[in-house]
Amino acid sequence: MPTKPLGPLKILYIEDDPNSRRLVERLLLAEGYEVYVAEDGLAGLELARQVRPALVLTDVNMGTMTGHEVATRLKEMPETRHAPVIAMTANTMQTDREIALVAGCDGYITKPIDVDALPRLIEKFLAGAREHVDDTVKVQRLEEYRNTLVTRLEQTVADLQRANAELRRADKMKKDFVVISSHELRTPITLIYGYIKLLKMETDQLALGEHLDAIVDKILTATQRMNDAVDSIINVSLIDSEQLELALKPVDLQGVVQSIVQQLQPVALQRNQKLYMSDMSTLPPVPGDANYLRRALSNVVDNAIKYTPDGGEIGIEALNEFETIHITISDTGIGIDRAHQERIFEKFYVLEDTAYHSTNRTGFMGGGMGLGLAVTQGIIRAHGGRIWVDSEGKDVSRLPGSRFHIMLPMTAPVAREATIAEK
Repeated sequence: MPTKPLGPLKILYIEDDPNSRRLVERLLLAEGYEVYVAEDGLAGLELARQVRPALVLTDVNMGTMTGHEVATRLKEMPETRHAPVIAMTANTMQTDREIALVAGCDGYITKPIDVDALPRLIEKFLAGAREHVDDTVKVQRLEEYRNTLVTRLEQTVADLQRANAELRRADKMKKDFVVISSHELRTPITLIYGYIKLLKMETDQLALGEHLDAIVDKILTATQRMNDAVDSIINVSLIDSEQLELALKPVDLQGVVQSIVQQLQPVALQRNQKLYMSDMSTLPPVPGDANYLRRALSNVVDNAIKYTPDGGEIGIEALNEFETIHITISDTGIGIDRAHQERIFEKFYVLEDTAYHSTNRTGFMGGGMGLGLAVTQGIIRAHGGRIWVDSEGKDVSRLPGSRFHIMLPMTAPVAREATIAEK
């Protein structure tokens, strides 16, 4: 004798009309069932996998996925293969009923819903009752159903192709706008930066006072930061469109890392941090673009400084491993949650709440545009390498730290026409 299930039986109702959902849900709850509702076919299938209902009620005429298609899929899923699927629809033609049954439905209930009869019908189907189609028309109805599926598939593919073409057009317009606007910004920024440098030289020679010198320094720093932001936008746009041009030459990695340490050492000293690098004098030259590699590594070190509290340490090491240079940038900072360790390389992805965003470049956990690591990943990939991070997780008290790993091949990346230029 089969054992009775523990607790109330689960019934799933898939219906895009909210009024019908509320009516049936209240009716079945009053009968003691555990009721789950979904507003479309895809949501209903996902919910069915989770709750494993004893019976499924589904509307037939739904937009994204019809009740017939839902029934066909439910009968293929191991979680619902043996659960009765009952079609509920205003279609009353015998042909409609037969197509629903050959599609996988076990019963057919017409609308408007008879609130007195529905509980009895559900009890009947739960007890094992099933409706069937006469063999004389079964083959014909299966053919009609197959043709309907093929027609819907063709229409869906055509709609997706049109939507995809529109998305590509919009994406190209966005990339073109970003590149053009960034170049338009770079021209005046370059002029401002140049004239500010000249002004600083004049103020240094004329000794016009510390106050004026401080003002000029602040303008110079702000202009440089704006220029860095524009460069990041341009670079990420070039990476997206696969138009990042690399001037491939043998690169002295030690010289590149030393220049980064010299550039960021004053920032680290402001935070009482120790920024150091290992001896890289024995490393062979790396085929690559020195300027882009400097930017890529600088972005990672800059992030390490931001997310390491005052008094912490940031180290840069490199080893020659099997025709590959393995660079490790480690810190004693707050770490990175495992759930974020892949997403931090996405464009515009920021770990902190943007409501508390700070543009302080040197301050602890100072914010940014969310482009630095995306640009770094694009540059490293263009060199034929890869980058990843490992960390035990984020903990602002325990400070587990993070370790960014960069692998650069000793062989030059394969050039793509109009993408990577060897100069």
